[in-house]
Amino acid sequence: MAKPIILRLINLLSPTASSVIPGNSRLYLCAWSCHYSSATGENFNQEQNQRNDGKWFTLPPYTATINGSALGQELSGSHPEVKCGTAATTPTTALKWVIRCCPELPRNLVQKLFRIRQVRRESASFGNNDLEDQAQGHRLRRVTAKDKMNSGDQIFLPITVKKLPIEKQERDCSTQEQDFIRSLVLYKDPAIIVINKPPGMPVQGGIGIRESLDELARTCLNYKYPESPRLVHRLDKDSSGILVLGRTQISATILHSIFREKTSRASDDMSNINKKKRILQRRYWALVIGCPRRPKGLITAALGKVVLDNGKSDRITIVDNSELSSSQHAITEYRVIGTSSHGYTWLELSPLTGRKHQLRVHCAEILGTPIVGDYKYGWQAHRKMKHLSCPDLEENSSKDIPEKETLPFGLNLEKGSIFEKHSHLHLHCKQMVLPNVSVALQNVQSSPNYDLSKVESLELDAPLPAYMQRSWNTTNS
Repeated sequence: MAKPIILRLINLLSPTASSVIPGNSRLYLCAWSCHYSSATGENFNQEQNQRNDGKWFTLPPYTATINGSALGQELSGSHPEVKCGTAATTPTTALKWVIRCCPELPRNLVQKLFRIRQVRRESASFGNNDLEDQAQGHRLRRVTAKDKMNSGDQIFLPITVKKLPIEKQERDCSTQEQDFIRSLVLYKDPAIIVINKPPGMPVQGGIGIRESLDELARTCLNYKYPESPRLVHRLDKDSSGILVLGRTQISATILHSIFREKTSRASDDMSNINKKKRILQRRYWALVIGCPRRPKGLITAALGKVVLDNGKSDRITIVDNSELSSSQHAITEYRVIGTSSHGYTWLELSPLTGRKHQLRVHCAEILGTPIVGDYKYGWQAHRKMKHLSCPDLEENSSKDIPEKETLPFGLNLEKGSIFEKHSHLHLHCKQMVLPNVSVALQNVQSSPNYDLSKVESLELDAPLPAYMQRSWNTTNS
């Protein structure tokens, strides 16, 4: 799809290009002004942004942007050498500024504009008096993608770019679907949205996936914001619980940095792992088959991927030689929070690193207690485990289970407890503690030298899905 779009753009930029493009006008770039507002905090009138000669479309004046990655590192406390205030601003290239102001344009198309030398810059060093306004054509200079922007500089794109048709990316949601997605919201502020992810719904789209939370969030969780929510971490399709999304590019970058620093910090400094303050904390609840030998402990075991069925599938497993390039160091804290005479145990799991299927593999292969409903890593244990049969409890617990699915997207959060012959995965991100990114951004914007160590943390808690709550009530009764 990228090549036809680029060809249309080149035709638009050619002298013989028509000023009117046939097609559905609803596909035109009609939301640029709101993204300008997001980028600069000001509203720009498109008519005033067009030069008198009609050749250029003007982006807003460049303003220094916050270095989200460095700010995330400061919040994590992982780089003591980074002084307060150094993350306040960061130089931005012309390419990054155009992408930030015009997110609808494909990145490769923007790069093409720079390569064919169709982008201009007006330096802020020039004044704005009438004489210079008459000579403005001489002040516009070609700019390369890597050129650094100075405060007040303005970028000019060919006016025909405004008429470039783009594909509609957002999914149309019914009122019922939108209400359901919004009912999942646990917390919302100007920087982040936190939802209680339902089990059975994939977080990210892909081949064969009809609905995913990242796609639905763009439509249902936008709340008329100029930018769409962005994923900053993932949960497995069949797991549930706290999922954090960044509401802006800056907040998403900060959160990405916090999650990334958490993993690298834990892997690099094992000696002080229990002494350092943890800025980011995640606690999962899991119901497992069997009981660990010790009531609490720290698991440190490298993980690696094994390809099966001639590349058609794969699984994660424990790797003995952690020095292999394909292995990833993984660390998990665990403690028993509940036991049952039926052969089940409730664990609280705290991943100190963020590896694919880390908790599921550590439970199954290190503790020898696979998670209920995890047939990928605990198939043998499920075959040996007898179906829980408590007629009185089962009858009482099944009274409120609806006979038919009533939720959108084919979800059913009621069925799947330990009473069912085919239990759903009992792994839920119950609690999370993370820095208040919204407060940090506000303070850094008002005072670049603000001490980020004073930023308070957010404490989040997500209720268990109905089937896990039913299992919890039964095993703890």
